[in-house]
Amino acid sequence: MEVDQDALPSRLAGAWQAMREARPLILCITNRVTPQRVADVLLAAGASPVMGDNPSEVEQMAAIASGVYLNTGLHETQVASLEAVARAINHLDKPAVLDPVGVGATKYRTDRVRWLLESTRFSAVRGNASEIRALSGGGSNTRGVDSIDSSESALEAASALAASNGLVVAVSGERDLVTDGERIVHVHGGHLWLTLVTGAGCALGALCAACVVATKDPWIGTITAHAAFAVAAERAAKRSNGPGTLSIHLLDELASLRPEAFLQSDLTREEVPAELGGGA
Repeated sequence: MEVDQDALPSRLAGAWQAMREARPLILCITNRVTPQRVADVLLAAGASPVMGDNPSEVEQMAAIASGVYLNTGLHETQVASLEAVARAINHLDKPAVLDPVGVGATKYRTDRVRWLLESTRFSAVRGNASEIRALSGGGSNTRGVDSIDSSESALEAASALAASNGLVVAVSGERDLVTDGERIVHVHGGHLWLTLVTGAGCALGALCAACVVATKDPWIGTITAHAAFAVAAERAAKRSNGPGTLSIHLLDELASLRPEAFLQSDLTREEVPAELGGGA
């Protein structure tokens, strides 16, 4: 599939504007560490979060929401919530993003997350390199929820995961990587301090869900969220003294981010190499 070298930035700008106008309601089932970060980022970006985690009501919440973000913290009650909302996603055909936090760290977590991927129609998966490699069945280097792998090392795993499951896969790293199994976009930017802000990756996953809902296009929506985060983090870092102030200014920059900013997004576009299954 040919990669359009010129139209992508303007499509991202349009996607951001569409998300702002739609104000999608995103049901977020996330780990216990990050709910406020996730909610704050969605609100700053222009979406609307609902933080649901009760297995008795998540199916009804999913019916109300525009889309769903699932983050596998896997505390005791969350497992039942994830199973319930997975049924709702399939039944209601809701756009959904999976964030496989810590997959590969333990057998229990890996088995549960792989079951979730195999039994649910996701639009996109977002994780760090170690998580994506582990989810695809390959080896990975993980320390709890932290990655020791680079995003480039996960290209083969991400491409295979995307192609075999019919979804978009995003890999966070020094430069983010987004692929649908045929195309690749590298998103440059961001800032190293983001790795010291608890829940930054979780919030990015939720933003992916909001942008996918608004665009009805997992490819453009996922890239838009990553580009927005990269631009906002770079701008926030210029006003910050460290990760604490960055976390505050990041919200300010997302709230003030205009569609025109995407026209200068630092992106590299290419096709998945034929030896990895891409192209004809």
